[in-house]
Amino acid sequence: MKRLSITTVLGVVSVLGAAWAPAASAQSSLGWGSEPQLIEEYSAYIGRDDVRNSDGVRLTKAWQVIRQDRANYHRYGIRDRGDQTDAFFASAENREIMERMVRDGKMSPSAAKAVVQGGVRITVGIYGRGTVGRYVEVTVN
Repeated sequence: MKRLSITTVLGVVSVLGAAWAPAASAQSSLGWGSEPQLIEEYSAYIGRDDVRNSDGVRLTKAWQVIRQDRANYHRYGIRDRGDQTDAFFASAENREIMERMVRDGKMSPSAAKAVVQGGVRITVGIYGRGTVGRYVEVTVN
């Protein structure tokens, strides 16, 4: 009888283990909490100082212009009317990853062209987890 009761207990444990396994894998496959979240959002005006780098060379890529705008704002104190602050790109390290974040994010070709030309207001949404940014969404207003 003891042997039967041990087998029954082991049988119940293995059945419970099998019953729990699909539930756990089903939850992880749903991606609970795995999607990047909006970390921060700001608006900025892309002015004449933003379309040239610190040496005065004209920038040709949207990510370069957006990065220069944030460097102007945070590092050099060059601000256009209506520029909003952000905590994320206050970090030089975070500004360095701007190219990847724009590439991995969303911006229409017409918006990218307008950013490079300058004279436009943009809204930038920074997406990631915690304080780690993964991509940005840029819209021209």
